[in-house]
Amino acid sequence: MGKYLEMIRIRFLMMLAYRSNYYSGIVIYTINIGAYYFLWNAIYGGKGSIQGLTVSQMTTYVAIAWMARAFYFNNIDREIATEIREGRVAVELIRPYSYLGMKVMQGLGEGIFRFVFFSIPGMVIVALLFALKITTNPAAWGYFFISILFSFIINTQINLMTGMMTFFLFNNDGLMYAKRVTIDLFSGLLLPISFYPLWAQSVMQFFPFQAISYIPSMIFSEGIQGAAVQRALLFQAAWAVLLLIPITLMWRTARKRLVVQGG
Repeated sequence: MGKYLEMIRIRFLMMLAYRSNYYSGIVIYTINIGAYYFLWNAIYGGKGSIQGLTVSQMTTYVAIAWMARAFYFNNIDREIATEIREGRVAVELIRPYSYLGMKVMQGLGEGIFRFVFFSIPGMVIVALLFALKITTNPAAWGYFFISILFSFIINTQINLMTGMMTFFLFNNDGLMYAKRVTIDLFSGLLLPISFYPLWAQSVMQFFPFQAISYIPSMIFSEGIQGAAVQRALLFQAAWAVLLLIPITLMWRTARKRLVVQGG
């Protein structure tokens, strides 16, 4: 376990060397959230609530969704794809650790860095500029942190599968782009799932995407409460376990199909 913790530390220090990039990112995210803030205020137009969310809950939802994204987002799918195409994965496979486990730990180190230097200061700035509904309920905070941890796990698992597709396709840039668009659209980042048509909500219940952004954002904004929170966390936990099955099967098959290009 010590070597995996060291991977987290090394990735954190690597990100720390370029922390100035994230300071500018805070400004960009703040502008983005501000645009959504004025957009939703115009959409509500004095209405008390839409789909069970007040305008303050909606603006809080948007802010949390984007700031939480900084924690769970990573590019390990592109890293895996690059290492496969360049042949470096062959060297990684003979090292005394799990290749996929190493990638997860690197993603976690990156997520911790972004949470500390991006999400926290960014949320403070956004809360000072816009009328957000910051919960004071300790239980809501606890559930939220559990939920974004599941968000990281599920998003990372999807990235692992997308990256491993390079073993079979050799160039899956289009697939990675489609994956990112799909997650942004169906995870609730751009629009809460409850705002979609009922038929679309029914379909999305069979996919893990809402477990990435919608659930933690709704928990923090208190758009869901009580037993609904426990059911949402169970939904996330179930997908975190279920996704291990295709990952394991893909990895076993992928190692047998390894072809080093230009290595």
